[in-house]
Amino acid sequence: MLSYQHAYHAGNPADLHKHLVLAELLALLTRKARGISYMETHAGRGRYDLSAPESLKTGEAAEGIEAITLPDSPLATALQTTRARFGEAAYPGSPLIAQTLLREQDRLHLMELHPAEFGALRRALRTEHTSVHHRDGYEGILSLSPPKPRKGLVLVDPSYEVKTEYEQVAEFTHKLMAKWPEATVMIWYPILAEGRHAELISGLKLNFTRHEVGFNLKDGEGMTGSGLLLVNAPYGSADILKRVPAMTGNLISKI
Repeated sequence: MLSYQHAYHAGNPADLHKHLVLAELLALLTRKARGISYMETHAGRGRYDLSAPESLKTGEAAEGIEAITLPDSPLATALQTTRARFGEAAYPGSPLIAQTLLREQDRLHLMELHPAEFGALRRALRTEHTSVHHRDGYEGILSLSPPKPRKGLVLVDPSYEVKTEYEQVAEFTHKLMAKWPEATVMIWYPILAEGRHAELISGLKLNFTRHEVGFNLKDGEGMTGSGLLLVNAPYGSADILKRVPAMTGNLISKI
């Protein structure tokens, strides 16, 4: 399905959780001079306008990024760089966070199947060291794996509009790790009343680190929290996960 539009939810508490951890992991993985490969299954449009009608309609950014002042951090760097380039209402999606924080020796491979989102993604990003693919993210990443450089991070971030996607993410991760065992895989999932994320967790027959946070959106509907699974987490990631809630002024809290 191609109906999901993240513009309605950009900058909300779930985005903060995901993007804080992502930015910290990228900083951790790039401490040494060796290059890394960064990939995404569902890249989205790369940049969001928090003054756009979609964002104002839900008001979710007002409950997330607009409700806090980020401390000095990799995500704060990416946000400042994005707003210097695109204006004060701009918010970076994960592709733009990654491109801002990565270096000349690193490589980005971004998958997006939605035609409009793909077009916006190409416009939002610089072209150097970055490949943007209009294709299914699971198929595309498996086709390109293992990449060069071999050290790397994969973000798996679907909308989960299709209920079977929880099972699909687990299956994809098994296939990916078989082809590219050096990769770190970061899987995001929503925490909903139905608890369907349990299918993903039970289906993932790999060692992983689990991190979940809770929050209260004003409308009282939809997500009650955000979850991350890290497969092959790099050394130092446990410290990142411990400090992330405090970086939001406890707007999100560990559960």
